[in-house]
Amino acid sequence: MQIPRQVFSMLRRTLHQRMVLAGFCLAALLVLAPLGRAQTKSTRKLVYKENPGYPMTLREAHIGGVVRLEIMISAKGSVDSVVPVGGNPVLVEAASAAVRRWKYAPVDAETKTQVEFTFDPKH
Repeated sequence: MQIPRQVFSMLRRTLHQRMVLAGFCLAALLVLAPLGRAQTKSTRKLVYKENPGYPMTLREAHIGGVVRLEIMISAKGSVDSVVPVGGNPVLVEAASAAVRRWKYAPVDAETKTQVEFTFDPKH
């Protein structure tokens, strides 16, 4: 049984379109991926660090966990924004308050990085 020419031609065009689209997506990924990685890595020198306080109600209730924050550091070295990535909301607030007071060495441009805190009620 042979495939009719019209069907074969249509399948070939569809396959070609998908291959072209996949090529564009791959090219965009290869061009943009290094930019994304460069922006999230931080080699900034931390010059002042304040550790977060453990909320007493959570410590007494033996509630702990991991908090992840994404922070934007200005060129001058102050923390401009703190965005929670994960964690208990009360622990996120404690960690965010401490990170907002951190100071970094000045550089030419703002940078973005992620920080992680582990709250362990046993320690």
